[in-house]
Amino acid sequence: MKVKMLSRNPDNYVRETKLDLQRVPRNYDPTLHPFEVPREYVRALNATKLERVFAKPFLASLDGHRDGVNCLAKHPKSLATVLSGACDGEVRIWNLTKRKCIRTIQAHEGFVRGICTRFCGTSFFTVGDDKTVKQWKMDGPGYGEEEEPLHTILGKTVYTGIDHHWKEAVFATCGQQVDIWDEQRTSPICSMTWGFDSISSVKFNPIETFLLGSCASDRNIVLYDMRQATPLKKVILDMRTNTICWNPMEAFIFTAANEDYNLYTFDMRALDTPVMVHMDHVSAVLDVDYSPTGKEFVSASFDKSIRIFPVDKSRSREVYHTKRMQHVICVKWTSDSKYIMCGSDEMNIRLWKANASEKLGVLTSREKAAKDYNQKLKEKFQHHPHIKRIARHRHLPKSIYSQIQEQRIMKEARRRKEVNRLKHSKPGSVSIVPEKKKHIVAVVK
Repeated sequence: MKVKMLSRNPDNYVRETKLDLQRVPRNYDPTLHPFEVPREYVRALNATKLERVFAKPFLASLDGHRDGVNCLAKHPKSLATVLSGACDGEVRIWNLTKRKCIRTIQAHEGFVRGICTRFCGTSFFTVGDDKTVKQWKMDGPGYGEEEEPLHTILGKTVYTGIDHHWKEAVFATCGQQVDIWDEQRTSPICSMTWGFDSISSVKFNPIETFLLGSCASDRNIVLYDMRQATPLKKVILDMRTNTICWNPMEAFIFTAANEDYNLYTFDMRALDTPVMVHMDHVSAVLDVDYSPTGKEFVSASFDKSIRIFPVDKSRSREVYHTKRMQHVICVKWTSDSKYIMCGSDEMNIRLWKANASEKLGVLTSREKAAKDYNQKLKEKFQHHPHIKRIARHRHLPKSIYSQIQEQRIMKEARRRKEVNRLKHSKPGSVSIVPEKKKHIVAVVK
């Protein structure tokens, strides 16, 4: 004869110590929880509101430069070390944990136009208005030693930018042409040019390390392959591109910061149409840098703000500004993907959080679980109008806000004009140009 018995294991509901949390048995049958969705919605709404309450992205301001900050560089091996070059020829090395300048070098006469670190982190290179390329040791001089560069190359023209190869002892400079240099030689290995205007920036691809891209003041973005001595192809846009940045996770993708207030993400295999047009700035975009994850990038603009864009979205998810910050000239995303640095006209380098409401420091396991749960709730209800409105709302300075309204009116007028032209012309005589193709003039191979 079978006897049915109720058995309860005390391990399932009895605490081991007084400090443990009470274990609560839970039945996940949805019929027993008819108000689960309304309850989750309220939690998602509260999580979204709290995220905006705790959004305090500004961390620190590094001051010490006596002129506008013109360029920034990250140390490849040390998260705490940052290099900056100013418009008076001064280069400073900063320690981010102490938030102090640890070394100052008077590197050039006139502007420091570009700065980059060697891939091993032992030295760095600077170019300036005095037509020189200088290599410096990363460590300061010993006791009693003079602050001298390791090597100095005197060029024929002013160099406007520099970038180092990611794996080899090779670097590239740009000015009237793109020069590829070996570190041991005083003359370039090869010089590449296409067109006659000055080139403003040059960048090596971090994955396909032989590829490099440059942008010139005749509105071109030119791609080169170091293994052959001629350029690959170029795309001509409506207005000038200030700089480009390669995606560190996808070999063929790069983003260009343009004078027409937009950023364009291109796939180098199909340059005739950008993958995405990123629109939110209200003045020329001066610099762009990718997050190490390759999912987002940060842009610096002449409109005194920096914006963070997801790669696949045309609108920014975040905008940072302060009352004191003037035109932002350079921006960098740190290698741990947590912080953003920007250098601006009024001689300051500012440090920001990449996620405005993120809690810094060590999180307990319960804090992590709550954070992940809130994140999932926000994702689940992100398209609900009330939550969407709270999550999207940002306070903007009056100048930016009024310019956005003005541009919206202008855009609507252009759209209305196109619709009217289409309506009153012979069918097929007026072609509709999509937004992505409007700004591309030509692709030359």
